[in-house]
Amino acid sequence: MWLFNKFAGRLMRRGEMTITYANGQTRTYGTPDPAINPVAIRFTDKSAPNFIARNPHLHAAEAYIDGRLLIEQGDIRDVINLIRANGRWEDGASKLRGTFANHAMNLIRSTGSSLNWERQSKRNVAHHYDLNDRLYDLFLDTDRQYSCAYFSGPDVGLEQAQADKKAHIAAKLHLKPGQRVLDIGCGWGGMALYLNRVADVDVLGITLSEEQLKVARRRAQEAGVADRVTFELIDYRAVTGVYDRIVSVGMFEHVGPPHYATFFARCRELLADDGVMLLHTIGRMGVPGRTDAFTLKYIFPGGYNPALSEIITASEKSRMIAADIETLRLHYAKTLDIWYDRTVAAHDALVELYDERFFRLWTFYLAGARAAFVHGNLCNYQIQYIRRRDTLPITRDYMAAAEAGLPR
Repeated sequence: MWLFNKFAGRLMRRGEMTITYANGQTRTYGTPDPAINPVAIRFTDKSAPNFIARNPHLHAAEAYIDGRLLIEQGDIRDVINLIRANGRWEDGASKLRGTFANHAMNLIRSTGSSLNWERQSKRNVAHHYDLNDRLYDLFLDTDRQYSCAYFSGPDVGLEQAQADKKAHIAAKLHLKPGQRVLDIGCGWGGMALYLNRVADVDVLGITLSEEQLKVARRRAQEAGVADRVTFELIDYRAVTGVYDRIVSVGMFEHVGPPHYATFFARCRELLADDGVMLLHTIGRMGVPGRTDAFTLKYIFPGGYNPALSEIITASEKSRMIAADIETLRLHYAKTLDIWYDRTVAAHDALVELYDERFFRLWTFYLAGARAAFVHGNLCNYQIQYIRRRDTLPITRDYMAAAEAGLPR
């Protein structure tokens, strides 16, 4: 327990955490902070504290998932928020550090699992996106937008914010009727169907998830547009043809740094000479980093959130011009808060679908991701690319005008 006491005493400064150990001893760490909800946790076995201290990035999650760490005041979102608030990215280096061995293993996993060759990419996608179809209905909006929403005001709900996100992206694509659009990483088809509906364009959506493909094709049939909005199970490296517009939302996180140059080279080949591309991706503020061990092991194997410098460096090699860059700083935090609340509200349904352990895993994932956008270095980037510098108007006014006129 001494190792954990040292670790917790050094970490906890803002906010108050009360811990009850398996031997009945209770200790309180930190100081009350009106901006941070106090929490109380209890360990169910004597080895759990030092197990966490040896590798906090992974073992804290596993102790919670396995029921070795119980929360008696607050919930897992409160616990993670308190911990991450004590190591905010803006304030300098995080106090939440693992051992040297943990960092080395993270680096190996982050580099090795980012080698997303075509066969491995499909397996990685299936690990997360081919889960039971009902799971995503429990917490996503009705259009199943599984990416950062766009909140135009403090009282905007999730359905509106996701609709506004699609309009925000459509405006940046500068669409014209009859154009061909490629949607790389089309999810369940919501973006492709929206672009067809509001801009009268033909769309090919590609995915590596068989479950997403089935839903997307069914939705196109039900909407009566299957002849204009098509979906294929295909890797971006195998796509052929020329497209007036390319959009990719929430897919670049699965490409992996070793393949960035290939991704942009392929996009340039697929994009018409006067074409426009919009890339929407989770990214990291500051310098390149690594994916945390919990996310790699349990949530997104092969996933990596790039620094802006990594994206731009790779796209420069293909002479892709970054015509516009927008950083969405807190929009995903708000999105994840709603997803978390909906997941908690659907506890019984989720447990029936899987089990209590999966519920704890999923809420840890959502709460941890939310904290990374509030206190950590994560954000979202929307980068508009063109091949020719004269493709778009030379001021940004056209975006706002188009967005205001788009139906939701």
